[in-house]
Amino acid sequence: MLKEILKILENDARTTTKQIATMTGLPGTEVARQIKQAEKDRTIIKYKAIVNWQKVENEQVSALIEVKITPQREVGFDSIAERIYRFPQTRTVYLLSGTYDLLVLVVGKTMHEVADFVSQKLAPIEGVQGTVSHFVLKRYKEDDEIIEGKEEKVKRQPVIL
Repeated sequence: MLKEILKILENDARTTTKQIATMTGLPGTEVARQIKQAEKDRTIIKYKAIVNWQKVENEQVSALIEVKITPQREVGFDSIAERIYRFPQTRTVYLLSGTYDLLVLVVGKTMHEVADFVSQKLAPIEGVQGTVSHFVLKRYKEDDEIIEGKEEKVKRQPVIL
């Protein structure tokens, strides 16, 4: 049942314990207990909102940075990845297969600010062999949510028991 609770919260983190209990058929106290345990053991890491920053005055610039690194003895990619994800400009860091080793999502106020971060903070890290920057021009969909445009609601078939 925990997986079902987690899927509900992943879809809408504002779903109440009472609503989840109704959806799953579990008692509310059991739902609350499982959520609290999942938060404690970091199965649930964070609750978040997806924001359309184009509708806000203080727009931000995002860039996806591919990073080629030399793995370090005994720690592989983890040590360099940790140095990179500790910067406040980095929002996401993934280890990849393929030509580049890491994919880093960086956010700044301007393209110049992001470029400065890459050239002054990211590229000089020992073990970083090279970077390729891709500035995000427009977000269409993020975390399974359509940012702009028309989203057609899926018509559900009635369930007959």
